[in-house]
Amino acid sequence: MNENTFVVIMAGGIGSRFWPFSRTDFPKQFHDVLGVGESMLQMTMRRFKDICPPENVYVVTNRDYQNLVKEQLPELSDNQILLEPIGRNTAPCIAYASYKIAQINPNANLIVTPSDHMVLKQEAFTQVVKKAVEAADSDDVLITLGITPSRPDTGYGYIQYIDDDSATIKKVKTFTEKPNLELAQMFLNSGDFVWNSGIFIWNVQSIMRAFRQFLPEISEIFEEGAPKMHTPDETNFIIKAYSHCRNISIDYGIMEKVDNVYVVLADIGWSDLGTWNSLYTINEKDEAGNVIGGDVLLYDTKNCIIKTPKDRLVVVEGLEGYIVAEHDNVLMICRLSEEQKVKEFMSDAKSKKGAEYI
Repeated sequence: MNENTFVVIMAGGIGSRFWPFSRTDFPKQFHDVLGVGESMLQMTMRRFKDICPPENVYVVTNRDYQNLVKEQLPELSDNQILLEPIGRNTAPCIAYASYKIAQINPNANLIVTPSDHMVLKQEAFTQVVKKAVEAADSDDVLITLGITPSRPDTGYGYIQYIDDDSATIKKVKTFTEKPNLELAQMFLNSGDFVWNSGIFIWNVQSIMRAFRQFLPEISEIFEEGAPKMHTPDETNFIIKAYSHCRNISIDYGIMEKVDNVYVVLADIGWSDLGTWNSLYTINEKDEAGNVIGGDVLLYDTKNCIIKTPKDRLVVVEGLEGYIVAEHDNVLMICRLSEEQKVKEFMSDAKSKKGAEYI
């Protein structure tokens, strides 16, 4: 393994589209969502075991989740767990990790990944990532992994690339964030669009140059405080830094603006597991098309996803195409086709019933 390869795992979100299973005090990345004996975070860490030594893995998370990260990834030192005082989306998160790693290795190549995605084809993933790291090491490029779309999904970002058959790494032409259904169908039909996986690979100097050019206010903050990284002053600096950072994603802030963005097409069995529908899609189903998690009796019920506590018997009759989800003090029953309303449900539960329900 190359000592210049580092992994940054972003693990600070609360997974609001996966409510009520994902909660503020225990988000989905810390759950064993697939019932395989590992949390999403632990699966993400293991995914890089042949790519990066464990001492080169950094997890960026909310400071409220420090103990959860330490419990689930005891191999990490405290210095490898970067604590955000407040959520400011992915650009400040990536800036924090980049400037910190650059202090100890200015030649570092970074692989930035969410903590709650699924990859079924491990060997293919390892090969694709290593290929992207080689490209980032030799050229000033910002690379993302692109997933061939299987449906006109409106919940993903889309990347259009220049189709050069001779190039393994293809130049990006356009980014489109979460199009409407008609546009998503056009993208699917065109054949030169892929889903943006949200997994990025670049050299630390390349991403810092991009920050200086397109998000100079963020780069100035972290460049000024970079000498405080890996010192007792880091915590106070980060608290101050985040109070001055605006809420902005790396896609809007940088990737949609730079001209050195490339995509590697990746057939890796990927899903972002961001919604109930995505969990339904990837799971094994019974003969009636149901995905079941819990102690359940079903009657005349088809094409549903049911995730309930194992210590509670749940009886369902006469439903088709529904989510039945119970966790802690919340039971939600919602049509799968209306799952985009889950964030609205969560917001209403907080405002009308209290913060203990989120």
